[in-house]
Amino acid sequence: MESTHRNLKAIAMLEASKGVLALIVAFGIHLFADRSLLDIAEALVRHTHLNPASHFPSIFLHAASDYSNIKLSLLALGALAYSIMRLAEAYGLWKARAWAEWLSLFSGGIYIPLEIRSMMTHPTMLGVVLFLINLAVVLYMARLLMMKRRSEKMQG
Repeated sequence: MESTHRNLKAIAMLEASKGVLALIVAFGIHLFADRSLLDIAEALVRHTHLNPASHFPSIFLHAASDYSNIKLSLLALGALAYSIMRLAEAYGLWKARAWAEWLSLFSGGIYIPLEIRSMMTHPTMLGVVLFLINLAVVLYMARLLMMKRRSEKMQG
């Protein structure tokens, strides 16, 4: 039982770190939403001494011009919502709440097909590592929940 609590706390720390990272991203995007993204992109291209008329910098500048402040605000809100969900999940796992175990199973399981597709189309070492970590968490949660269900049936 002690190893279960230790494992849940480790997963809670992982989820909390994702939540904090998403919160930082949300605030960063919010800060940029007040400024023109195109101005920031142009300054970045100038700072790196790239030719804005060349292929990749022009694609970058064009993409930056397509994003409005509304789109950035919506992106920031999405990152904030993701952060809240991850931090709530981390709290629940830290406190060994059953709802958090189910949330962890489903929220991690949702990404597995997307991660497999990503690895098949654009394989990277980071993608493989993240997939394996996520798969380990999902399999652990599924095993933990099955063991709890089996234990409840034996007692009841």
